[in-house]
Amino acid sequence: MPSYQNKLRDKKIDFDRILDKVRVFAPATVANMICGFDILGFAVNEPGDEVKMYRSEEKGVRIRSIEGDGGRLPLDPDRNTVSACVKMLLSDLGILADIGVEIELIKHMPIGSGLGSSSASTVAGLYAINSLLGNPLHKDELMPYCVEGERLACGHGHADNVAPALMGGITLVRGGSDLDIVKIPVPQDLYAGIVFPQVDVPTRDARQLIKEKILLKDAVTQWGNIAGLVAGLFQSDYGLISRSMQDVIIEPSRAILIPEFYTMKEIALTHGALSFGISGSGPSVVAMSQGPEAAEVVTAKIQAHLSEKGIESFKYVSAVNVEGPKVLPFTN
Repeated sequence: MPSYQNKLRDKKIDFDRILDKVRVFAPATVANMICGFDILGFAVNEPGDEVKMYRSEEKGVRIRSIEGDGGRLPLDPDRNTVSACVKMLLSDLGILADIGVEIELIKHMPIGSGLGSSSASTVAGLYAINSLLGNPLHKDELMPYCVEGERLACGHGHADNVAPALMGGITLVRGGSDLDIVKIPVPQDLYAGIVFPQVDVPTRDARQLIKEKILLKDAVTQWGNIAGLVAGLFQSDYGLISRSMQDVIIEPSRAILIPEFYTMKEIALTHGALSFGISGSGPSVVAMSQGPEAAEVVTAKIQAHLSEKGIESFKYVSAVNVEGPKVLPFTN
């Protein structure tokens, strides 16, 4: 990011405006939106991750503690995506040697859920450091660092999770090095019913199942579905949204990793869901519905079926979160 780094060097940080502490929440996300692999995603109201950040007399970036990760995440500030991205941003601003920062990461969402766990943490950390510094940067100036966080977390710097987590709402990602993040209108009654079965589907394993080559007829079908979904969102056309949210490329490969997937899909569509598919790389699944009532019914039915099969699960029902990360008050 050399040109971007040079741009940040021109930012003037007023050390008198730096806060003593800040607490930030960043939301979970549903990447792909079924048919839009690596290019579409949206934020939800829950779950999400939280970062508490404190100004310190001792220079440098440190992690005080991590909660809710079961000891899986590193405390080393160079290996943890939250602290590593904060260090990267402070370095590009030219103030890494001039400021001390301590971080508490509170994981309210499960790791490996397919709901953008690493994205939520990274976005919370970057939004927190920007808030601590007095908000010298716009959200779009934080985006390259969010993408770098994804590269550190999973080896692939994609923005389908971090874009909606940072910007809120539904986002379309275009390009690679010349990244465009496009906000898509959110229909008022569009709800997500998410079920997270307690099975392990590592992101790297899920990516390895994706075919390197696809049939042209499948590509044409998928392109039409993506275009139809975007058009349906702009027009609040729930029929078009429903018909378009179908995945003929990624889902057939990844569904085999998720127990009861096709039975869950049948349950969702039978009980009024607009669509059903995999959230991110799974194992979480998402049923899109018109209104919260249908989303509640669908998730309850799916959970009941999984319970009968001896599979524990969590569920979340949410409208699309259009706000993205937010500063929270400190509580005793």
